[in-house]
Amino acid sequence: MRFTVSAPHDTPKLLVLAVDDEPHGLDQLKHCLEANAYVGRVLPAVDASEALRLLGSDDDLIRARKHRGLPPVDAVFADINMPGLSGMEMSRVFASLNPAPVLVFVTGHAEEAVEAFDLGAVDYVLKPARQERIDKAVSRVVEKIEAASGLRRPSEPERDRDNEVIPVELAGTTKLIPRSSVRWVEAQGDYARLFTTEGSHLVRIPLAQLEERWAKAGFVRIHRSFLVALPLITELRMGQGGYQVVIGNEEKVLPVSRRHTRELKDKLVGSSRLG
Repeated sequence: MRFTVSAPHDTPKLLVLAVDDEPHGLDQLKHCLEANAYVGRVLPAVDASEALRLLGSDDDLIRARKHRGLPPVDAVFADINMPGLSGMEMSRVFASLNPAPVLVFVTGHAEEAVEAFDLGAVDYVLKPARQERIDKAVSRVVEKIEAASGLRRPSEPERDRDNEVIPVELAGTTKLIPRSSVRWVEAQGDYARLFTTEGSHLVRIPLAQLEERWAKAGFVRIHRSFLVALPLITELRMGQGGYQVVIGNEEKVLPVSRRHTRELKDKLVGSSRLG
């Protein structure tokens, strides 16, 4: 079944730069982008050098955009691993522009997603690019542009923000874990272990970084070693050594450190979960 996205009639079409040194990958990426209703034109580039030349070219549309104070393109969908100037290095140049285009990375290596988000990318897409995944990434690009301009699509309901995915490696296979399935997270050095309804997964992301990224999704720090989905806390109680929380129906008990107790109580009261 083909996944389609309908754009409101008054929505400006996006100008997108697609960069991939693999001809088949570039063709597939360009095809998926052009099939999206929000995309008006796709500029293909076979490497970072050609991409930078395109942005500095005399193209009428790019020149008109710069004259209006817009970035040269609305978004850049770029492969990470390319000969010469890598996608990451190229994107640092794009990110330094003011205003800057929205970044989306396309990669065959999920472990590179952490660095992609550090550069301010709104999404990353694993190869081979699929239409429904490109459509979701384009939707995030549109959301980013709307948020920056203070606009919101009136014809669409508020989006569920719990659809971020975290890549984990399982016996040589990359599995994408949706954030909405994570119940709590435990710090393990520079890594974090995600506990879901189906088990646990170790990812190379520090707990502090997840705390910052997931704060608006309802995750709260209860201890230097634990991050918990606030809506899943069913009980806050005094135990041996201090407060504890109970998570969901599985009666999982986690410690609450003294420095996080006051903030946790305030958030529980604010969400009407504690009398």
